[in-house]
Amino acid sequence: MVEDEAGLVLTLGDLLRSEGYEVESTASGEQAFRMATGRAFDLVLLDVMLPDMSGFDVCRSLRESGCDTPILMLTARTQVIDRVLGLRLGADDYLTKPFDPMELLARMEALRRRLSSRSTSQILRFGCVDVDFRSTEVRRDGKQVELSAREFELLRYFLENRGATIPRRQLLRDVWGYDSRVFTRTVDVHVSFLRQKLEVDPKSPKHLLTVRGLGYKFVMGG
Repeated sequence: MVEDEAGLVLTLGDLLRSEGYEVESTASGEQAFRMATGRAFDLVLLDVMLPDMSGFDVCRSLRESGCDTPILMLTARTQVIDRVLGLRLGADDYLTKPFDPMELLARMEALRRRLSSRSTSQILRFGCVDVDFRSTEVRRDGKQVELSAREFELLRYFLENRGATIPRRQLLRDVWGYDSRVFTRTVDVHVSFLRQKLEVDPKSPKHLLTVRGLGYKFVMGG
């Protein structure tokens, strides 16, 4: 846990230990980098605002060093661009302060399940498309496809939840971090972008399907 608020370190430390976690903490980004690259951890809780270097810099440095430990960022910043930046730099999830400790536990458990399920293969193939989760590269017929950070996170979410019908409000909440009460066509627009880039026939998609009145479903076959 990389956090400089002493009260939060104490509270979360006690909670996590009561749930069976072993917890080590530091308020220093530089120390966090040395710890995470020198030993094996299951998860890094990383605050954005640190006294010596930002959590963004820590995240970037860890990924550049080859460290693939899951990172859950804790941030008081509510702007979408900050959340996107964290994900783009290699974070696996984020949580905005103030947060309910039980939500933190749920996100940690979900993150560990997702990464455990994908650990057997860093590359997933559907149709003529290969998705490399580690390098965040996507190739279609062997040629690299340029996806924005948001498009890649949306694709990742679909692949991790393949076969399930996912409502738009769930995508807005989990991929964009928007309140589920917000109505926006941004999901439909980004799905259209993915189809144009990945489907053989975007007008008759075989993988990213619309479930009318409900949302979207991703299927591997077709």
